[in-house]
Amino acid sequence: MTFHPRRTLRALLLPLVAGLALTALPAQTAQAASTLTNGGFESDGTGAATPTGWSEYGDTGASYTESGGHSGSYRLSHYSASAYKVETYQYLSGLANGTYTLTAWVRSSGGQNSAYISLKNCGSPDQKTDLPVSTSSWVRIVTSIAVTSNQCTVSVYSDANAGNWINVDDLTFASGSTGLSVKGADISSLAKSEAKGGVYKTSSGTTGDAVTILKNAGMNYARLKVWVNPADGYNDKAHVLAMARRIKAAGMKLLVDFHYSDSWADPGKQTKPAAWANDSYSQLKTDVYNHTYDVLNALKSQGTTADMVQIGNEINGGMLWSEGSTSNWSQLAGLINSGYSAAKAVSSGTQVALHLANAGDDATVRWWFDNARTYGINYDVIGLSYYGYWHGSLAAAQTTLDDVASRYSKPVFVAETAYPFTLAQDDSLENQIDTTSELVTGYPATAAGQLAWMNAVANIVEAVPNGRGLGVFYWEATWTAVTGNGWDPTDASSGNGWENQALFGYDDKALSSMAWFRHR
Repeated sequence: MTFHPRRTLRALLLPLVAGLALTALPAQTAQAASTLTNGGFESDGTGAATPTGWSEYGDTGASYTESGGHSGSYRLSHYSASAYKVETYQYLSGLANGTYTLTAWVRSSGGQNSAYISLKNCGSPDQKTDLPVSTSSWVRIVTSIAVTSNQCTVSVYSDANAGNWINVDDLTFASGSTGLSVKGADISSLAKSEAKGGVYKTSSGTTGDAVTILKNAGMNYARLKVWVNPADGYNDKAHVLAMARRIKAAGMKLLVDFHYSDSWADPGKQTKPAAWANDSYSQLKTDVYNHTYDVLNALKSQGTTADMVQIGNEINGGMLWSEGSTSNWSQLAGLINSGYSAAKAVSSGTQVALHLANAGDDATVRWWFDNARTYGINYDVIGLSYYGYWHGSLAAAQTTLDDVASRYSKPVFVAETAYPFTLAQDDSLENQIDTTSELVTGYPATAAGQLAWMNAVANIVEAVPNGRGLGVFYWEATWTAVTGNGWDPTDASSGNGWENQALFGYDDKALSSMAWFRHR
């Protein structure tokens, strides 16, 4: 059910507070404390204009408490029938210097010019986290800052249009830090794009190297898929080696994504490479080991050791069907462990990830990794694909990320996500997402909508408890519409159904949505 907050008792209070919108911040002395006061907004009940412990600034009539909290009975809401700007804040003094994290549970209608929680006036650059659009389910977000002046201000801010609303509850402020170590993208399409005439430009229009442009935008990790013997010759060992040199030269880390196929592997298809098609299960284990070792050792030998490896791609149903399907877990375990052993034999420091699709489906992900535990499958990290237009709400994805990180005591990351910057197409093939009805509510198909989506996904990964949220890979940053660089490696005339989800526009310029790489 779509949630629409209403101010039940607030109508009586409006005449009293309407004239109190301040033109300058008041002296920050009231409620000075070393801990957050009334972070759950339980002290006042419904209709408190200024909750105990908090102060307000701006259109103060738009900020108030009401019933319907996240864990308790009440919450803070920002809402007005007309456009408004309001801040609800709390000044903390007497803090020991160090790193602190603000945590909040939030909901939002979307539509605001901005709506965020922030930490400011703490002696280091201000930090903020935008509220994701979520009209029914609560989502947890965090913001981290270094306090260097023994004080800090906790702020909830809305610059909203008429009828926009937010709910905020259960704020905590405690020692600790957050942030993402992985702000990456899959650029597997790049080598073929360039060979077929693809051009990449900076936002100002200067033609340049796509790897450099992405690096300068803040990208720190690149993902490359490996096919065994692809029909078009791309995404093979030789091209991965060449691209790895560019990635490492740019100072980025490298994730190698083994599909163990000659073409796309995903939950709907895990086709054995033609060269392995008639091999026994025992031989397939050797095939996996030799192929994995060969590619990774070649990378190591040229000085571009892989930092992370995926043994399989979206292996919800297993890999190397039928021998390695999830209808035979002991054989699947043998195949995965063969790849794991090869990766560790090349470099014990390379992290081995297992990658499933559909981060919104906690039950399936839990079923899969419970079986992995039962059958002794070895891995270091859990990667999940999360496409909001296919895989459910941000809240559902957050539930899964939190659950598996805790249940298996493993770091987690979003191995794939993306969002359209337009619904138009740039070649003859219909795009995967090309109608308004397919979009995630609250996130338009614009560069700004693409950026907002990526920040929302990054924010739920950052909020995974105990620092287990590693980060996000965008898929597929460089796959623009270039004749000959279509989806089917066996068909040079096949088109691209994804160019409206690249990070370069139809004018080949870097999109403003690349700003997500600068996430904390």
